[in-house]
Amino acid sequence: MAFVILGLIFIALKVLDVAPVASWSWWWVLLPLALAFVWWEIIDPMFSISKKRAMNDMADRQKARRQKYRESLGLGGERRKK
Repeated sequence: MAFVILGLIFIALKVLDVAPVASWSWWWVLLPLALAFVWWEIIDPMFSISKKRAMNDMADRQKARRQKYRESLGLGGERRKK
């Protein structure tokens, strides 16, 4: 997401003709957008970064829900050992 924001800022600075960016080639201005594309289409699927994060979030929600149900049933916060 940072690459996209940086790319949009560079495009705005290039179009508005702001000093350092105005003299850059369009290749350098659009490079952050290309890096964002590479990240989302190659790096992220290769290492399953978003999928792992989503699975961890789902596991945390499931754990909190189980804890809430245990407390509502009066079983206490910790597991009992048999």
